[in-house]
Amino acid sequence: MAHKSSAVADEPIDVLFALHPKFNLMDFAGPLEVLTTALHEANDPSSRAFEITVAAGESTVLSDQGVAIQSQITWKEAHERLSEFDVLVVVGGNVNDAILKAKAEPMPLITAYSEIQKADPTRERTLLSICTGSIFLAELGILSGLSATTHPDYMTQFENLCSHSAVRDLTERTDVIEDARYVVNNLRFDIGDEDENPYVRRKSDAGRRPSNARKGSMSFKGATRRESIARRAAMRLGGLRVITSGGVTAGLDAALYLVSVMVSEESANEVARVMQWTWTKGVVVDGLDV
Repeated sequence: MAHKSSAVADEPIDVLFALHPKFNLMDFAGPLEVLTTALHEANDPSSRAFEITVAAGESTVLSDQGVAIQSQITWKEAHERLSEFDVLVVVGGNVNDAILKAKAEPMPLITAYSEIQKADPTRERTLLSICTGSIFLAELGILSGLSATTHPDYMTQFENLCSHSAVRDLTERTDVIEDARYVVNNLRFDIGDEDENPYVRRKSDAGRRPSNARKGSMSFKGATRRESIARRAAMRLGGLRVITSGGVTAGLDAALYLVSVMVSEESANEVARVMQWTWTKGVVVDGLDV
């Protein structure tokens, strides 16, 4: 696959789901339903906005609910093809000491994805964790200096891991937000007149702007401008968009947000309508348009 720096309306956004043994089925199925339903053109079923790939250690991976899902690529293949993907989704379930202590997959994949972004900040990439998937990010120090959330029942463990990582790596602490459906870092939105669009947006997301998306946007063509690349490179993790969501069904809301910023808010609202789901907005922290 040829390298791409941006997506256009007729070019699907490539998403990689990382499934570890005994993952939570809803963490996977909910966002999958949202992303596979999203269209660039509401009346054109062929304009599917996202292309999905599933990675796991074996050809089939068993969920915590006992349902087996067939993977499409192995961890090794995922690492080899990692630069192709615009979004990496890390699900929760089975977040146990064995995986954390061994730093087993998907933890190396998460680290590798963030390193790719830092090496190539011109590309717009997103790391999305669902439910307790954020615990992997916390242990790896990915959330240093960012804001984040997780499943309410795991909040204490999450806070402890974030604090431990900050001390271990001598980095900034994580701002843990307990009452959000999802938390977004490294926001991007439409470029406009600077007086009207001052590059900074704080806690949101209650529809104060009609849309913060560019249709089919992976990276607006203007992002090839030298100053935009420099701004993105200076952001945490090379401008990697990091989204963490709360418990289980909050992954639906986070996935709808992803549709809104990478396709359009209209597309996200249509997905919610089709699914008969009330989209509860989360929190978007300060961000730059790069």
